[in-house]
Amino acid sequence: MSSSQDPYQQGRTGYTPRQLPPLPEQPAPFGLPGEPPRQRNRRKLWIILGSLGGVLLLVILGVVILVNVVGSATNQARGLADDFTRKVIAGDTSRAYDEYLDPALQKQLSKEAFISGVKSLEMDSSCQPAYNDLKVSTENGIKSAEVVGQISCTGKKVDLAYRFEGKDKPLMTNIKLRPAA
Repeated sequence: MSSSQDPYQQGRTGYTPRQLPPLPEQPAPFGLPGEPPRQRNRRKLWIILGSLGGVLLLVILGVVILVNVVGSATNQARGLADDFTRKVIAGDTSRAYDEYLDPALQKQLSKEAFISGVKSLEMDSSCQPAYNDLKVSTENGIKSAEVVGQISCTGKKVDLAYRFEGKDKPLMTNIKLRPAA
């Protein structure tokens, strides 16, 4: 074969190398070729996330307020019971009667009967109150609290049960102080 017959001979005039057909263009992943990628619209996502965050914030705020309100009422009831019991243990029964008993209870229980009943329990400085159950509630602006427990003294125990009711400073509407069985 001569060089004039070799189709692959280099330097041959009029020679065009064999070209492959062009590959079909693949569409760009974000739109047409040459077009800048589109911004994803995340407005709906932010609206949903913002709404969920707002609802979560309101729930947390509600729980915190509820805990504070209930905790405050419970602490007030515990404080009333502690103050009253400490006065009774210390022998300041006349003052405890005047400051903590509701007038309706004072009509049912005379001051002399209250003082003699507390003296008969023979409580001294070794006595310490412990509350087993404390229930508080508020209805129509009137707070109520029921306190149940024991006063432990050296060699004896005294059962206690108090009920306080009122608007601003609840007063005792029911009392039980008796030696434990």
